[in-house]
Amino acid sequence: MSLDLLTYLFIGGSFALYIGIAIWARAGSTKEFYVAGGGVPPVANGMATAADWMSAASFISLAGIVSFIGRDGSAYLMGWTGGYVLLAMLLAPYLRKFGKFTVPDFIGDRYYSNTARTIAVICTIVISFTYVAGQMRGVGIVFSRYLHVDINTGVVIGMAIVFFYAVLGGMKGITYTQVAQYCVLILAFMVPAIFLSMQVTGHFLPQTGLGATLDNGQSVLATLNELHRELGFAEYTDGRKTTIDLFFLTAALMCGTAGLPHVIVRFFTVPRVKDARISAGWALVFIAILYTTVPAVAGFGRVNLIQTINGQDNQGTEYTAMPDWFKNWENSGLIAWADKNGDGKVYYQSGNAFNGKPAFAEERGEFGQRITTNASDSANEVYVDRDIMVLANPEIAQLPAWVIALVAAGAVAAALSTAAGLLLVISTSISHDLMKKTINPNITDKQELMYARLAAIVAIIIAGYFGINPPGFVAQVVALAFGLAASSVFPAIILGIFNARMNTQGAVAGMLVGLVSTMAYIIYFKFMGGTADQWFLGISPEGFGTVGMILNVIVAFIVSAMTPPPPAEIQQIVEDIRIPRGAGAAHAH
Repeated sequence: MSLDLLTYLFIGGSFALYIGIAIWARAGSTKEFYVAGGGVPPVANGMATAADWMSAASFISLAGIVSFIGRDGSAYLMGWTGGYVLLAMLLAPYLRKFGKFTVPDFIGDRYYSNTARTIAVICTIVISFTYVAGQMRGVGIVFSRYLHVDINTGVVIGMAIVFFYAVLGGMKGITYTQVAQYCVLILAFMVPAIFLSMQVTGHFLPQTGLGATLDNGQSVLATLNELHRELGFAEYTDGRKTTIDLFFLTAALMCGTAGLPHVIVRFFTVPRVKDARISAGWALVFIAILYTTVPAVAGFGRVNLIQTINGQDNQGTEYTAMPDWFKNWENSGLIAWADKNGDGKVYYQSGNAFNGKPAFAEERGEFGQRITTNASDSANEVYVDRDIMVLANPEIAQLPAWVIALVAAGAVAAALSTAAGLLLVISTSISHDLMKKTINPNITDKQELMYARLAAIVAIIIAGYFGINPPGFVAQVVALAFGLAASSVFPAIILGIFNARMNTQGAVAGMLVGLVSTMAYIIYFKFMGGTADQWFLGISPEGFGTVGMILNVIVAFIVSAMTPPPPAEIQQIVEDIRIPRGAGAAHAH
């Protein structure tokens, strides 16, 4: 059976499954639309949380970015997994006990202010749109390769699928769809990882394979270091980032993770606070399966990539023609080469092959390469988009066609599961927190549900636009969203739970300072031509969320100390949510 037919079967079959579940679990009330009726079993909720969590950034881009930047990629691994632990231990149980299922709802009630609620809505929408842009681009990349359409058309197809089950099923449909999506994506990630580990090292488990000794007598990492030195790159285990930038990026990802609204809402879909803790534990197990495999996939993929595009197949056999996998991906525009020295072979080394991304002409060159019109003066002849690594790995390693098709279905599942969760958060923020709680409290349940669905439709259209015009690689775009979450809503939530003295004025001032400073920094350095030598203390835009978070906390404390304390009943609520149900004062006997 051909790869194209297998891909259509795997992706088409998974779409049919998702849509069937959405129809079966169609939301009939706002409670079902927002929190799936609050009756999801903990294990199922753990799977759904993991799928919501492991987005296109985790599935497609994380191994790609680790593959290319080596040690510096550890910030993403530590930040995202550490942040989930922070969320599960410090936030989820208390928010669940407080009883508010959206971040703006918690902030609005805790800080007894519609102004605080509105600012939290704005923060939530900005964070979610930044995040969802990465997911839609991920969908576009998958479809561009496997459905033979351009990336923009792929984004539109993804929009149509998400529209159907997110708008129709709400959180109830999304939850059970995400259980199915987790099963698909984890199989799709682990099966080729095991194949790669067996092929490269002979180890069944990728986690142990990364430290194995290869036929050349060196470990995988030592081999990568040697290959990098030969090609003029920095050693794989050496980082380019400064220690302070690596620390701030890790902290921004960690705290941003704990403030992500689409993950927090998952802890309200279970019946009890105890179930929220149990589902958090299960989610961590399900997440760890993928995250502990990422470094191995990145390492194996990098070895295979370097060997195959420098004149060898993955068994070390010399050849002169470009391998088939390269030609397949070349048509997507995500990998390209310019034969600058006219020898018919790719010369891959440190430096930019093109001025910006490659621009293609219609004709092809003497050796079948797509002719580019913007080659740079560097000796490097190849451009590789980081986001193709996980998707191209099975083809580079010459794995069976069904494995390649499975990876395609898994990548789509990862992107769509998170996109749906984010779009639901956006629609909930607008319909529940803005319309129902702020603008018009008298609307009926049916009207609120209508507003939620209309908001989801508008959100899908805007998300599609950002997917077509993204500001960077998938993982980079997502990192910006985490920085915005860390600098705005995370401090407000933490202080709202653990500081009874924090008042409206302090929280509002802190959120505004954190959000505005971080957004200004990101916009200047990502869109207005700011250069790395201008970074504050050498901190990258992806890591600046930590600085914004520190500013948020400082301003919040100063303003709070200079203004009246919260009402006594609010302070009592804050004290109560940290006491387990049934706990009482200790008595002497």
